[in-house]
Amino acid sequence: MNVLLSIKPEFIDLIVSGEKQYEFRRTIFKRKDVSTIIVYATTPVSRVVGEFEVDYILCKDVNSLWEETKSFAGVDEDFFFNYFNNKEMGYAIKIKNYNQYPEHKKLIDIYQSPPPQSFAYITV
Repeated sequence: MNVLLSIKPEFIDLIVSGEKQYEFRRTIFKRKDVSTIIVYATTPVSRVVGEFEVDYILCKDVNSLWEETKSFAGVDEDFFFNYFNNKEMGYAIKIKNYNQYPEHKKLIDIYQSPPPQSFAYITV
């Protein structure tokens, strides 16, 4: 099963560079068979730009999550804790084998779907 995630372009750049090896989420998909994340770059790019394999998903209290992921978080501590404001638990998707598409694609052209607020399941 694939999931389409909306990610800000500046974070995608950090993923490509290897500085960001975790994608953080306040909520996560319920299905356990998700193996691939299709990456939708939000505005101003507004295109499907790549994909990566899910290595594993961490679910921890936010303090422990920061301690375990901070070396490759791609964000600073203030940003991290502001993102998880009022949340006790958080999720970190470990990125494996990011593949940047040579040509970015319009979401509507390939999935006939609007951009997801958080994520959407994609059937291939």
